[in-house]
Amino acid sequence: MAIDSRLHSSDDSRWVTFDTAQTRSLLEGRKQTYVPYVAPRDLVASARAARHVSALLKGERFDACISTGSAVAGLALPLVALSGVPSFYVESVARFQGPSLTGRIMHVAPRVRTLTQSPAWASSRWAYEGTILDGWESMPHDPADRPRGVLVTLGTIRPYTFDRAIAAVLPALRPTDEVVWQLGVTPARPGLPGRASADLQYEQMSDEVRRADVVISHAGVGSVLLAYQWGKYPVLATRSARHSEHVDEHQRELADALIRRDLAAELDLDDPNRNAEVLDRAARRGVRPALTERTPGS
Repeated sequence: MAIDSRLHSSDDSRWVTFDTAQTRSLLEGRKQTYVPYVAPRDLVASARAARHVSALLKGERFDACISTGSAVAGLALPLVALSGVPSFYVESVARFQGPSLTGRIMHVAPRVRTLTQSPAWASSRWAYEGTILDGWESMPHDPADRPRGVLVTLGTIRPYTFDRAIAAVLPALRPTDEVVWQLGVTPARPGLPGRASADLQYEQMSDEVRRADVVISHAGVGSVLLAYQWGKYPVLATRSARHSEHVDEHQRELADALIRRDLAAELDLDDPNRNAEVLDRAARRGVRPALTERTPGS
């Protein structure tokens, strides 16, 4: 939806994505096509998604097609480009060292224009026109005088669980904390404090972020941007491929970039006893739209 706010797309635009509680609520009243879930690097599922897109091309006319980096676009976007629709691939802001596998496919795909949000590897083939991170800055924040609200969101990516994040959060919680967990496919532990759900509709998630004093999130772009929209300074639990929590280390890249910009703190997954201080600091920081524009790459 961040794309939509910048492009001001028409009401007749069509959204192609996965069917989740968040997408159903977010796209209510909009034209949408739900495709079967595509796990990272699942080319067979990507081909199934491309067939859905091929059917759309036969029945509708489009002025442009834009993707921000997802396995669902791996085969579908080149197909759209070959049909004559101007097609653009904007690599995820989490990719600071180079393109994802989908990005590498787009790099060689005919007629697909590719853009990066990292000046470090921009080139004539990968145009750099800024990053969505330039629009934010942190500031001091006075916590409310009441029991602390804590939201923990681990995202919905399948099939990757994230038990280390739960283990790292639990020692940092206060007995009086009011905790909400969005766990995705990670199993809920017996006796987990607070309320736990696998998924939340977008409005529910947005409301939980708004009410929270501390937002603990996996280092996913969408979750981070939602925290910023409500002025929250997130605590990032960074998934790692070494622990079978994701397909690669791109969450590490995003976390490092946000920490350098003082736009996030990080949950210590190796020494959970340090995290009480991390949560306290995050509760005393906020994020707002930047008052001055950053120099590209800073």
